[in-house]
Amino acid sequence: MGVVARPAHEEGSTKSVSESGFRVKFWGTRGSLPVSGADYARFGGNTIAVEISCDDETLLFDAGSGLPLAGRALAADRTKTTHLFMSHFHYDHIIGLPFFCPLFNPRATVSLWSGNLHGQQTTQQTLKEIMRPPFFPVSPDICAARVRCMDFRATDVLEPIAGARLTTGMLNHPGGSIGYRVEWNGRVVALITDTEHEPGKLDDTVLSLIRGADLFIYDGAFEDHEMEKFKGFGHSTWQQAVRLAREAGVKQTAIFHHSPTRIDSELEAMEARAQKELSSLFFARDLQAVTL
Repeated sequence: MGVVARPAHEEGSTKSVSESGFRVKFWGTRGSLPVSGADYARFGGNTIAVEISCDDETLLFDAGSGLPLAGRALAADRTKTTHLFMSHFHYDHIIGLPFFCPLFNPRATVSLWSGNLHGQQTTQQTLKEIMRPPFFPVSPDICAARVRCMDFRATDVLEPIAGARLTTGMLNHPGGSIGYRVEWNGRVVALITDTEHEPGKLDDTVLSLIRGADLFIYDGAFEDHEMEKFKGFGHSTWQQAVRLAREAGVKQTAIFHHSPTRIDSELEAMEARAQKELSSLFFARDLQAVTL
């Protein structure tokens, strides 16, 4: 398994996957809100959107400001179903959804999956809330694609495409957030964002989702010394990622949901400290690809 950084001018080259056919691409790695400017050029400023390619099938996770980039990189005449899985519906995770171009392709099918609001509100109801005045000028009725809203509950196992198995779990975040374990072709990616750990403890749900993963993607918005100040915000640290990765025997760990207050030099310094603790850990960057 290797990590490959892609420069911005290669953002459309989404189909160059590894021999195994399994690849992860980070279209957005920032948390809370998008940022821009020279101080954010190396890590990027888009909020979370992650693509997992399983041969020619596409699974997308979260609809942050990086999602429109992923949408433009998909073939314009794509007829295969695009699956979009939501961790939850806070602003930084949905801001890109109304600008996801496959929604406006009459030949396309988009399946939107969510589970953090199970029993409170359906995926379809939530989509209608996101796209309505006065927050957005038009309703989902403008979408020309076939949009399938798929509800599930935490702990459900999903099989959206042949050969893929997604195990889900509820994370510790205000309003809930869904963590995903994606198994395909003998490899595993675990995507855990927007979760707050209890100091001194390892979350059993997180451990079960990441056990033996080839790539463990984790929310590292804060550092351990900041957790008391930000208690209740629903985020974690790179130090907790190290502890979890060691306990769960994961092969490689990626930190994302970077704080919008962290400039490139600060993230690079944090990454260097983290790699002294765990050499297989890296801080994810926008447009970075990982082959499995």
